[in-house]
Amino acid sequence: MNRRTLLASALALPLAAPALAQGFPSRPIRILVGFAAGGSTDVFARSMAPRLQALLGQPVVVENRPGAGGNIATEATARSAPDGYTLLLGTIGPLAINPTLYGNLPFDPLTDLTAITLVGEVPNVLAVPADRPWRSVAEIIAAARARPGTLNFGSSGVGSAGHVAGEQLNLMANIQTTHVPFRGGGALMPELLAGRVDFAFTTALNAIPQAEAGRLRVLAVPNATRVSLIPEVPTVAESGLPGFDGMDWAALMGPRNLPAPILAQLNQAATAVLREPELVQNMAGRRLVLMPTTPEEASAFLRAETARWAPVIRASGARPD
Repeated sequence: MNRRTLLASALALPLAAPALAQGFPSRPIRILVGFAAGGSTDVFARSMAPRLQALLGQPVVVENRPGAGGNIATEATARSAPDGYTLLLGTIGPLAINPTLYGNLPFDPLTDLTAITLVGEVPNVLAVPADRPWRSVAEIIAAARARPGTLNFGSSGVGSAGHVAGEQLNLMANIQTTHVPFRGGGALMPELLAGRVDFAFTTALNAIPQAEAGRLRVLAVPNATRVSLIPEVPTVAESGLPGFDGMDWAALMGPRNLPAPILAQLNQAATAVLREPELVQNMAGRRLVLMPTTPEEASAFLRAETARWAPVIRASGARPD
């Protein structure tokens, strides 16, 4: 099942009311976020937390643990007790990219974590500061070829979707630009606005308002097809690099060996929240797409994404430092 088919089928799932696992929860639940406040992952977590709290009857607290491309929060979740009280709002980076990028992680997302549900797609855009002359992907490529190694691109962290999209651009366009990682999308944006990085694959959530204010220029989306929430923006593939695909996403995870009744309750509560019309509308206003799934669908998606990105990362020569 490909990614688009999976997302379409997930959106067609019926709404289910959570069934209570025996005695769970009886104390507060933590959702770890591996990036600083202000980015899309943090927005997902903080939008879900109060709604999960209302359904589960216990406090749901979001805890930011930025660092190492999301690996710190991911490892903490993997090492936590399998009781449902420590969860992770993870992203494509630590869940599907970093195992290949780092090569020696102390955890394996596919075996040391339990997929609860996909949470949403995070539409990214290729954006440049307003003072840069480029108005297309082709013009960025031409500038990079004219001055090899002098242009740089920012990202929300090592192993993030923005990082590997930039490396994919280097690889497919046969150019050399330098990666500059930041501790989350919130930290990246001021640097991009100030022109201290030349371009970035960053979230539409952060970039579109700045583009509307005239401080950034949005040139393309890295997805295989145009994004429904910003249909006027062409894809990188349309802009001269056929096959370019760098969709970003987030998932709700727990430690491995999460008991089946607790997994079922967390999935039912989370997917109920992700289908709330008010939240769907709110996230669409931020150009974020919710996509609740079953645990099995989420697990299959993670395996497919890990396999898809591994050869890209190896071919690009990207390193965590």
